[in-house]
Amino acid sequence: MSPLHFLRSTHAGVTLAVRAQPGAKKTAILGVYGEGDTAQLKIAVQAPPIEGRANEALIGFLAKTFDLPKSSVELVSGELSRSKVFLLRGITKEQVQGKLAPPLRPD
Repeated sequence: MSPLHFLRSTHAGVTLAVRAQPGAKKTAILGVYGEGDTAQLKIAVQAPPIEGRANEALIGFLAKTFDLPKSSVELVSGELSRSKVFLLRGITKEQVQGKLAPPLRPD
């Protein structure tokens, strides 16, 4: 698998750069948005982008995807933007990559 530039290891866990697409028919990983150091994991989210609903839905989706409690997923930047950064606590970059492999596999 090519390097996943949207993932960064930190002392607290892993940061994940996300490009949100709110108001979608279903919540799902769509692929990678951008390339190189500006790449983001593109995620469609069913919730609308009002009153923090899309952010809450993303936190729940990421927690479920990476088998983490919701309290281990923190939005660290991009609260009002489509471009967001989440901190995933209690997981390594390698574990995140392993869980992302099936949805990001080329067809």
